[in-house]
Amino acid sequence: MQLRCGLERRTLAALAVLLVVGVVLAGRLFWSGRPETVHAPEVVVRAEPTATTPADPVPPVDRQVAAPPAAPSVVVVDVSGEVRRPGVLRLPTGARVVDALRAAGGVPPGTDTTGLNRARVLVDGEHILVGVPATAGPPGMPAAAPEGAAGVAPAGGPISLNSATVEQLDTLPGVGPVLARHIVDHRTRHGGFRSVEELREVRGIGTRRFADLRTLVRP
Repeated sequence: MQLRCGLERRTLAALAVLLVVGVVLAGRLFWSGRPETVHAPEVVVRAEPTATTPADPVPPVDRQVAAPPAAPSVVVVDVSGEVRRPGVLRLPTGARVVDALRAAGGVPPGTDTTGLNRARVLVDGEHILVGVPATAGPPGMPAAAPEGAAGVAPAGGPISLNSATVEQLDTLPGVGPVLARHIVDHRTRHGGFRSVEELREVRGIGTRRFADLRTLVRP
């Protein structure tokens, strides 16, 4: 090659080096240009647990309990006996016996009111009898019949559990002074009797005794 082309050995060596470098570069270019299969990377993100505050559960509409009806703003009571203006009175809810007596014109001097608890809260529909024994009834009514068999109501009508004294309750069949005191104590603690059925809650009154008394008393 040197003799035919007249090239020096140094020039020939440089050409050989360039040729080798060109072959290497061409090979790398060819190798890098071949098609390759590319896979999409799988990215997995772990969700971090987050603390959530559950909202207050809302009850279904069909399970919501309707609000109880509002209590009446007045109570109606009947005041009779030794008062200046007896009759049916309408008083605000929460009024007491002393308020009913005042609304009825007051009690004449000398009237015995020891059997009345004037601090008791009034119950709607009750009868307050002032200065008249429960067994005698209002003026003009016949006196009570003598005590007889259980279940026979007095002539003056059933005895009021909310206004009768211990002595008046003692006249009921099967009720002695101790049981009469229990009835009065129960009335004081609970603000009166709202129904005759509450008499069963008094200590000492069982099913049989209640059956004998239920027609002889009223709230």
